[in-house]
Amino acid sequence: MAQSSRAAEHLAQIRQAAQRIGPHVRRTPLIDADVAPGLMVKPESLQRTGSFKARGAFNAVLSLVEREPRVAGVVTHSSGNHGQAVACAAQVAGLRATIVVPEGVTPAKVEGIRSFGATLVSDGVTYDNRERIAEEIARIEGLHLVHPYDDWDVIHGAGTVGLEILEDVPSAGAVVVPIGGGGQISGIALAIAALSPSTAVIGVEPVVADDAARSLHTGAMQTLATDPATLAEGVKSKSIGNRNFEVIVGDSLVSDIVTVSEDELIDALRAAWMRLKLAIEPTGALALAAYLTGRVPSGTAEHPTVIVLSGGNFDSAQVASLLV
Repeated sequence: MAQSSRAAEHLAQIRQAAQRIGPHVRRTPLIDADVAPGLMVKPESLQRTGSFKARGAFNAVLSLVEREPRVAGVVTHSSGNHGQAVACAAQVAGLRATIVVPEGVTPAKVEGIRSFGATLVSDGVTYDNRERIAEEIARIEGLHLVHPYDDWDVIHGAGTVGLEILEDVPSAGAVVVPIGGGGQISGIALAIAALSPSTAVIGVEPVVADDAARSLHTGAMQTLATDPATLAEGVKSKSIGNRNFEVIVGDSLVSDIVTVSEDELIDALRAAWMRLKLAIEPTGALALAAYLTGRVPSGTAEHPTVIVLSGGNFDSAQVASLLV
């Protein structure tokens, strides 16, 4: 994969994001996995607020304060992880935050949002209308909308995952990432294309939520017709974002996007908990599911495959029922 001009342009901003968010987020470890000798795991479940989302949220909120020190506050829509991250970043920055989440999301995520002092809006909210409601709140209350994935500051923050991976294992053969709206994989792909263009970046999504895979393979934006029935609630976006489409499809910085079934996702969740000893949520198991089913390169000791476990904010009752 040739280095794109977009990757070169954005690398400096990803590096700036790393400096900006460094005091506020964790550098998560890259660890050998017992599953196979050519596999390494990046557990963003150990990240502040329990997911990679802290990286983009802190970069977006702190960048906003640098540009507009008197901003009234922020608002976002989320399935939970981004909402927690924005609430945390806003608290650190001294801003008010309003978080719009669909009814019925994981209780731990709701509790996390409230713990950071944010206003939670969920009555009547669905995966279909959450973005519209957040935009309306932003307009009425004069708040800045921090989009969960279609925002360059969020993308650049997520790209710091890619920087850390290549610092720890410059010879990575492939990096495998869950994909919903596309913010995380876009940032990682930009960093890797600029620094290690021979490293493949591969996305994973549920087969019932395959809009990103269809977008990549057809070259045109695809949208889900209905709310997908998947355990991976963190990737229920109806489509990838416009900026993410530019990176993933327009610039061809993502080598492939594969899909996994719900049963395969459950098997991977069990493997993470029981074999890797890592407590992750179902969405966080997507990349591992693709690896265990042979849909991504197995990796070697010299050129390992790195999988990103994106989050660990789970419903304990749900996970307990899936582990038996």
